[in-house]
Amino acid sequence: MNVLVETDAALQGERLSVSEAGPAPKRIIAGFGFWIFLLSDIVMFSALFASYAVLAKASAGGPTGAQLFDLRNAAMETAFLLLSSYSCGLMSLAINSRHYRGTFFGAAVTFLLGAAFLYLELREFQDMIAVGAIPQRSAFLSAFFTLLGCHGLHVAIGLAWLALMMVQLSIRGFQQVVVRRLHCFSLFWHALDIIWVLILTIVYLMGVLP
Repeated sequence: MNVLVETDAALQGERLSVSEAGPAPKRIIAGFGFWIFLLSDIVMFSALFASYAVLAKASAGGPTGAQLFDLRNAAMETAFLLLSSYSCGLMSLAINSRHYRGTFFGAAVTFLLGAAFLYLELREFQDMIAVGAIPQRSAFLSAFFTLLGCHGLHVAIGLAWLALMMVQLSIRGFQQVVVRRLHCFSLFWHALDIIWVLILTIVYLMGVLP
């Protein structure tokens, strides 16, 4: 009888300890949610890449990639974005060390390089539109502007996010929530770099082939 009572009390104590544990910490929930967001973004870009691959040759008698693409401009865009990824990595190291000056410097370099990339991309769009290569001209151009425009929009959102995080850092310091958001931004920015490398390969380098 005593054994049964002790066993029942132990089970009740175990249930109580489990119930008192509560939900998972916010950092785990936020991290899990952010990874779901990144995966959904990858799925979206995968669909855009697939659409472009199908429509890449559907120029409808209009200009083709070989006629429109400037590989020197694409190389400069790539250099700016990859360098911004490097400076973003330096920013992450400074965040881990709780070094204000290094964090702000890395963020400023990342922002400027990202803005330079966005400027070159917008100028490329403007030059293409000036010669009549508009999205409505062909299925190829529709797929091109959709894919690169979506990536450019993500870069613009990333720049706005980074600027907002620097404001939060200057006001709130290295609080846990600020550090977590900065690391999420770093993952987001590196993901954009990976997507751009795929764009460079599939759109530009393969697009100039005969």
